[in-house]
Amino acid sequence: MKTHTLCAAAAALLLGTSAFADSPSCTATRTDTRLTQAQMLQKLVDAGYSIERFAVTKASCYKMHGWDKDGNRVEIVHHPVDGRIVKLEMTTKQG
Repeated sequence: MKTHTLCAAAAALLLGTSAFADSPSCTATRTDTRLTQAQMLQKLVDAGYSIERFAVTKASCYKMHGWDKDGNRVEIVHHPVDGRIVKLEMTTKQG
């Protein structure tokens, strides 16, 4: 009995940690509530970003590679419902 409980607990722990591997995750949102890719691209352009690459991640977030309005290199993951930034990596422009 103890072995069965221990195995079940270990399996639950492993399943729980695999969810963090995909973090950030946007998969819990319904597709009919999300911004379309065209809407998200327009938001980015309106905010002054120059887009090199745009994709939907495995976790259903929107991911953009490019430059901000100051010329800094950026990789940004956005939530598909409201476009908020979920993850940001920036390399500042060397002047």
